[in-house]
Amino acid sequence: MDDKDLEILKLMQGNARLTADALSPEVGLSSAAVQKRIKRLRESGVIENEIAVLSPAKLGREMTVIVDVVLERESRRHLDAFKQRMRAAPQVQQCYYATGGADFILIVITKDLKEYEAFTQEYFFDESNVSRFTTSIVMDRVKVSLDIL
Repeated sequence: MDDKDLEILKLMQGNARLTADALSPEVGLSSAAVQKRIKRLRESGVIENEIAVLSPAKLGREMTVIVDVVLERESRRHLDAFKQRMRAAPQVQQCYYATGGADFILIVITKDLKEYEAFTQEYFFDESNVSRFTTSIVMDRVKVSLDIL
C-alpha cells in the first residue's frame, strides 16, 4: 500500500459512492489505475464494506445507549455464545470484546426507553451468563465516525 492508496481510501471513507472517474483527478492517477487499486483494496480486505450511514433520529431510533456487560463465565463457549447473540440482535450497532471493568462494550440503538428495557430483558436478564450490566444513555451525538484516515 502506498500514498496513492491511502489518498483513495481517505476520500472513499468520506463518500463511498465516489467513482474512479471522480477520484482520478483528486489522486493524480488515471481512472483505470484508480479502478485497479480499488479492486485490489477490496480483494485484500482493506476495504471491508461500503455502507450507507443512516440517521437514527429520522428513522425513529433516537436513543443511543452504551452498555458495559460483565459475564459470569468467560470460557470460549460462553464468549462465543454471547458474541453470536449480539451479532444477531438488531438493536446492537457495535459490540466490542474488551479488557478492563467490562467484558463487552455495546452501542445499542432503540426508539425509546421502553424498547431498551425489552432489549435488556431478552438479552441480559433472561441470559444466565450475564452477571451485570451498566447503562449510559447518550445525551448528544458529538461525533459519530468509523473513519480511520
